[in-house]
Amino acid sequence: MASIWAKLAGGAVVAGAAGLGIFLWVTAPERQSPSHWANLGEPNLANGETLFWAGGCASCHAAPNATGDALKTLSGGQALPSPFGTFHMPNISPDPQHGIGSWTVAQFGDAMTRGVGKNGEHLYPSFPYASYARMTPPDINDLFAYLKTLPASSNDAPGHDLPFPFNIRLSLGGWKFLYFDKGQPRVELANADAAVVRGQYLVEGPGHCGECHTPRDALGGFVKDQWLAGGPNPDGEGRIPNITPGSQTIGAWTQADIASYLETGFTPDFDSAGGSMVKVQQNMARLSAEDRNAIAAYLKAVPSR
Repeated sequence: MASIWAKLAGGAVVAGAAGLGIFLWVTAPERQSPSHWANLGEPNLANGETLFWAGGCASCHAAPNATGDALKTLSGGQALPSPFGTFHMPNISPDPQHGIGSWTVAQFGDAMTRGVGKNGEHLYPSFPYASYARMTPPDINDLFAYLKTLPASSNDAPGHDLPFPFNIRLSLGGWKFLYFDKGQPRVELANADAAVVRGQYLVEGPGHCGECHTPRDALGGFVKDQWLAGGPNPDGEGRIPNITPGSQTIGAWTQADIASYLETGFTPDFDSAGGSMVKVQQNMARLSAEDRNAIAAYLKAVPSR
C-alpha cells in the first residue's frame, strides 16, 4: 500500500512540475519580431514631444514635485501606492547606467508595447503598456528619439515595495494571459470620422485614460464592459469619474466643453481640475487644439455607461 501512495505522490509531483513548465512556457515574456522595429526612418522629434505630453511621461517619471523645465528630467523616484503594494517609478532619462540611455529602440518598443524589460523580464502593469500597446512603431521611434534629447540623470530610483506574492515577476505572465490584449480596440465605433479615430488612438493608446477611468476587478484587470465608467481612486481617496456620455457630469458637456476643459482646466460651471487630473490637464494643454478636439470627439462617441 505504501508503494502505491508513493507512486501516486511521485506522479502528482511530476504532473505538477509539467503543469508549471507549461504555464511558464505559455506565459513567458514575448518580444516583438526584430523586423517590427526595423527601417523606421528618421524620427520626428516634434511628434515625439507631442507623444511625450500625451503619454504623461513627466507626470510619473519626473522627480516628485518637479515643475517647469525640471519635468523633462525623468529621474524617477515617485511612489505609486496601489492595492498590491507601492511601485516606484524608474529613471527613464538618457543616462546609460541609471536610465535608458543604453537601450535600443527595439528594447524600448518591447517595453512600451509588450511589457518586456531590457533584460527580458515581465514589467508590472503599473507601467501602462496595456494601453501603450496601441501605439504604432513610428510613434514609438519618435518618442524614443525625443526622450534621448532630454537631460540625463544619475538618480538611482528605488525598487518596488511589494509583498508576496506580488513581488514574483513570473506571476505577471498569468496576468498578461488573462488581461493583456496586445492592442485591440477597447470599443468598436462604426463609421467613425477622422477626428474620432484620432481621439480613439490618443485616449486608448498614449493617453492611457482608461488606466484610471475604468473600474478593475480583484486582480487589477479592466472590467471590459465598463470602459471609462469610473472607479476607485488608485491613490486611495475618492473616485475617478465616469467620462462616458452616460455620466451625470461630463455627459452633459458638449464636445467643445470637453476640449476647453483639457486646454484650460475649467469646467463649464467654472470649477477646476483637481487631484491627479491637474497634471493630466496640464499635459493635455500642450497638445494641439486639433488633438484636444479629437479626444473630446471620441469621448462623446464611446458607449454610455
